[in-house]
Formats: sequence, structure tokens, C-alpha cells
Amino acid sequence: MSSKQRARPGGRSARVQASVHTAVRELLEERGREALTVPLVAQRAGVTPSTIYRRWGTLQELLSDVAVERLRPDTEPEDHGDLRSDLTAWAEQFLDEMTSTSGRAYIRDALLGDPDGGNAGQCSAYAAEQIDVILARAADREENTPDVETAMDRIVAPMMYRILFRPAGLDATYARRLVTELFGNQERTSGRS
Repeated sequence: MSSKQRARPGGRSARVQASVHTAVRELLEERGREALTVPLVAQRAGVTPSTIYRRWGTLQELLSDVAVERLRPDTEPEDHGDLRSDLTAWAEQFLDEMTSTSGRAYIRDALLGDPDGGNAGQCSAYAAEQIDVILARAADREENTPDVETAMDRIVAPMMYRILFRPAGLDATYARRLVTELFGNQERTSGRS
């Protein structure tokens, strides 16, 4: 979210944000991105265009805010009983969601309307939170775990790079390979200690 949204949480502000976000999602689905305008969104949301401009600044910043909200995970990662299985299932699902047509559009919108990098950071935080849940469960089972940043660097970062710049050939096999490489590195590192 941009700093503008963080400044006024709750109450009317939250209702305006919810109605504008809903309007954007509905209009994108009904008319497509090219037809989307601030006045059209405002009319659908029941607010004035100046409300949108004051709160979000530009259509692209609004789209970025909507994208960040849509990229927020709905649930905790599933528990498959061990760290490797949990990370593999999560990585496969993450890659599948992010490489979908809507996932790519949300990534693009989150980055394009975000001059200060806050939305990209929030999206990264969502992934880190999910991985942290997986690692905490594994630690509770007394499994040897990498730290969150290592998992982000070895799993999420390569996937995001490929999604953005080299999307060909991205599938579950690629996600599984990244997890396998993480464990291979972890085993080599712990073997030296």
C-alpha cells in the first residue's frame, strides 16, 4: 500500500477503499484494462474522481494498490508433514498463481504504480510470511531449517526473476528443482560445520 492508504485506516476510509477496489476488479473483468479510467471507477464505486486522485494519485497507483491486495495470501500454507514437502507444495502453488494471466497482471501493476518500492516490498513480505510459517512448523518438528532470507533468495527470487524476464518453461518441475537445490545447499553447508 502507498503511504497515503496507511495514513487513514478504518471507518469511511476503509469503506471507500473496499468499494473502489471492488469497482476496479469488476471493471477489469467486464471491460478490460484498456477501458479503465478513474471517472469510470469512481462512478462504479459511488465516489468522486477527486476522491480517487486524492487518495491514490493516478490510475496506475490505484491499480498497484489493488494488485497488492489481490496478491495477499488468503490462507496459511498447507502442512504436508515435513519441511521439504511443505516448501515444495508452497513453491508449486506460488509459481502457478504468479504465472497465471491474472498473477502476471497483478505483478506488473504492483510494480508499475509503485515509484517508492513499498508495494513490491509488501508483496515480498507476503511471501516471506508464508515461508516463515512453513519454517516455524518445521522447527517445531525439530527439523533443520534454513533462515527465511535464504529460502527467499533460493526459491522466491529466482521465480520472480523468471516470471518477469524469462517466463518460458516455468512449471512445477522448476519450482521443485529450486526447493531441491535449497536442500542440497543446506546439506552441503551443514556438512562443513
